[in-house]
Amino acid sequence: MKKTIVAIIASAFVVGAVLTSCNTPAEKVANAQDNVVQANKELNDANQEYLTDIDNYKKEQLAKIEANNQSIAEYNKRKDNKKIEAKSEYNKKIADLEQENADMKKKLDDYKAEGKDKWEIFKEDFSRKMDELGKSIKNLSAK
Repeated sequence: MKKTIVAIIASAFVVGAVLTSCNTPAEKVANAQDNVVQANKELNDANQEYLTDIDNYKKEQLAKIEANNQSIAEYNKRKDNKKIEAKSEYNKKIADLEQENADMKKKLDDYKAEGKDKWEIFKEDFSRKMDELGKSIKNLSAK
């Protein structure tokens, strides 16, 4: 009889321990809500970081575009020193560079945030084209 009572008490203890350690439906809902709040916070942080990256990149590139404009303006001042035969070709190159620089500024201004993947592709392509434009401007002075 003692063994039966001990067995019943032990079983009750085990069942009680199991039941108290399980989350109730209300606790599960509360945990799920906490997880959702945390996920939303992380998403907002990531979006803010993404938008900050876009703003910083645009500021850097606009500074480069402005520097290109200044270089082009300097080349325009120098064109008076060129020979008449070379002047028309030089004027055309300057006009092409001015147009390309203006197109790059418009492309940068027109960019709308469409997602991180598209942003990375845009940024890589834009940086490459800006580097090529910078080299073209520098090459104009070398010639």
